[in-house]
Amino acid sequence: MSTRIAFLKGHGTENDFVIVPDPENAIDLPPTAVAALCDRRAGIGGDGLLHVVRSAAHPEAKDMAAEAEWFMDYRNGDGSVAEMCGNGVRVFARYIQQAGLVTEGDLAVATRGGVKRVHLDKEGDVTVGMGRARLPEGDVTVSVGERSWPARNVNMGNPHAVAFVADLAHAGDLLAPPPFSPASAYPDGVNVEFVVDRGPRHVALRVHERGSGETRSCGTGACAVAVAAARRDGADPAATGVPATYVVDVPGGRLVITERPDGEIEMKGPAVIVATGEIDREWLETVAR
Repeated sequence: MSTRIAFLKGHGTENDFVIVPDPENAIDLPPTAVAALCDRRAGIGGDGLLHVVRSAAHPEAKDMAAEAEWFMDYRNGDGSVAEMCGNGVRVFARYIQQAGLVTEGDLAVATRGGVKRVHLDKEGDVTVGMGRARLPEGDVTVSVGERSWPARNVNMGNPHAVAFVADLAHAGDLLAPPPFSPASAYPDGVNVEFVVDRGPRHVALRVHERGSGETRSCGTGACAVAVAAARRDGADPAATGVPATYVVDVPGGRLVITERPDGEIEMKGPAVIVATGEIDREWLETVAR
């Protein structure tokens, strides 16, 4: 057995990931190993980990193998499993392209949030079909210190609470998850977006990602914010038949989100592979204990 494991490092609007290619699902990656790899001081460093596996080789993705050859086994930076990661899908697709497994054009990627349709543009951007948003009923409130705001509950395959604020600084340091109520709204925790307006159909956000802390970008969060902003602004493409497009600025760059009349949401943005290297297998096995 090789004493080295190949990895890559990539980011989408500075939401960064450790990428571990493992087509046959042969590498054991328990939560402790993932957290160690994502550690920015003692490991490689990343907001999360993209485990690249053939769908047919992973028990959670076998049923999607006929539709999507590759499965994005995504993990948060703390090692916990996540349903989806929008920026991660773009970086995952960029890796698949760079590895010579696909060329420019369309690609299907299996995720725990379902099969996502991806388009690799000639210009370099990656567009991901993010599926439809669900808008659960019920009032939600998020808080930071003595401030609190009503939040829109948006589910993009993973849960989000979107709060419109006067100043992004009001989100505080976002080192800890912002408190929310009622607890029953998000039994497994939630991604919290704080949003300000920049202009017509142009917003900016800061986000605390469940299991990762504040990140430079969140793709599903940007989609949730665009949907919440559209409803706040009285725009519902399903009712009007007119797509709604929002520019969403994140600390790490810019994403363009379009909600179509059929409910499908498309996210367009960059994805970059910045480095390749090798993980010492003995070290990984040691930290995984």
